Amino acid sequence: MSVSDNRRRRSKESQTGHIHTLGIDIGGTGIKGAVLDSSGHMITERVRVETPHPCPPKVLLKLLSSLVAPLPPFRRISVGFPGAVRAGKVLTAPNLGTPPWRDFPLEAEITRLLGKPARLMNDAEVQGLGIIRGRGLEVVLTLGTGVGSAVFSDGRPTPHLELAHHPLHNGKTYDEYLGEAARLAHGHKKWNRRVLRTIGIVRSLLNFDLLHLGGGNAKHLEIKLPDDVRIESNDTGITGGIRLWDERIWQAIPGATGGARPRVRQSA
Repeated sequence: MSVSDNRRRRSKESQTGHIHTLGIDIGGTGIKGAVLDSSGHMITERVRVETPHPCPPKVLLKLLSSLVAPLPPFRRISVGFPGAVRAGKVLTAPNLGTPPWRDFPLEAEITRLLGKPARLMNDAEVQGLGIIRGRGLEVVLTLGTGVGSAVFSDGRPTPHLELAHHPLHNGKTYDEYLGEAARLAHGHKKWNRRVLRTIGIVRSLLNFDLLHLGGGNAKHLEIKLPDDVRIESNDTGITGGIRLWDERIWQAIPGATGGARPRVRQSA
């Protein structure tokens, strides 16, 4: 697409109020992306690549560059990351290999790489923003390579809790008890019973009004769930990203950055 075509598209977006957002969902098994309209609906088919292991920052950034290449233009970026993040930096990345990720400024690096302002948040919290009803205390658990978690009070995110690494049962953490390795090792039936037991533990811990179960392994749930527990689409890990650009939400996130526009290097 030519420079003039891009300018015409940006002008049209400004006139109609439609600003397209690139949503990226980084997971321990796959990295997914799609372009969203101003309402958070996908205007493209979702694209996906397998997550390599190990996956240090340079490898991830190279993958993102090729992943989004075939997608149409966008004006901003929302990223969900599988670990604790704060102020645009990664604190932990248990399913990607934490040491090279510690304190890595992923938000700024994606902005630099793709030339558009980016906002970064924990992946379970991004998915939660695409799911929650906005009333009372809502909890999100994502079931995948590991276990992600997010808590919302009247639609606003609370300080992040890394339940994945907290002891859950017989000395095992949430990740060890419910992650993909546990599902494969113990089979569907036992894994489903573990999910049901975990729901009871999380209920006692947080006294939620509504619990949302997401992530790629939610499709393996075969148990009857309580009325206040719901299975959600995994696509919300992408579509929930539109709400990172709702300033009421973004300003309520502890340590959130401004998602500033990238600096453009001037040619000599």
